[in-house]
Amino acid sequence: MNPFVKFMASPAGRITRVAAGIILIALGLFAIHGVGGIILAIVGLVPLVAGLFDFCVFAPLFGAPMSGPKIRAVK
Repeated sequence: MNPFVKFMASPAGRITRVAAGIILIALGLFAIHGVGGIILAIVGLVPLVAGLFDFCVFAPLFGAPMSGPKIRAVK
């Protein structure tokens, strides 16, 4: 299993995704104005939702399942 995917499925990886999502949303809504800010805020929803619902959108690129519990079950 790829170390990046393992990290992203770990509790620290989930916290990182949630934090990155919140930061991107905040930047999009408060720092960058206009259409670019709205797009950045929408993009920030992806890591936020992925972290909250425990799935990794990059895992299939490395041949792993999207589900966090399934990734953690693989040794």
